[in-house]
Amino acid sequence: MMDKIPMTPNGLLKLEEELKNLKYNERPAIIQAISEARALGDLSENAEYHSAKEKQGFIEGRISYLESIIGSAEVIDPKKMSGDVVRFSATVTIVDVETDEEKVYQIVGKEEADLEHGKISFDSPIARALIGKSKGEEITVVSPKGPRDYEIISVEYK
Repeated sequence: MMDKIPMTPNGLLKLEEELKNLKYNERPAIIQAISEARALGDLSENAEYHSAKEKQGFIEGRISYLESIIGSAEVIDPKKMSGDVVRFSATVTIVDVETDEEKVYQIVGKEEADLEHGKISFDSPIARALIGKSKGEEITVVSPKGPRDYEIISVEYK
């Protein structure tokens, strides 16, 4: 049996939307493209056919993968959590002790991590350093550029 995969409600919703799009839009469109390419004749030298078949393989693989992830999802709703201790789904504001630069991260599942939007995977170095700590504590994160010290300014569940 597969382990449960933690994710937020928003993360699950995005995966479900992607799955629905692949099943009801992308899959029928590629089946149509394969049918049209097949009608062009000789399949051995038919680039459109081979390209469409390759894309179909990718789509079917992604559908399988998403169904597996969604089936194993353990949804953790940050709105039902509280406290000052950093746990999965917390939104944490930290400040770089050396530069005073503030950063805000939400700790999410691997599938929903998106650094550009401040969402970091629970198994990332920063998240691992934060989990279990509280507001006011300092953490050290070892990055490729060397260790960085941060202070936890706030912990929110929203």
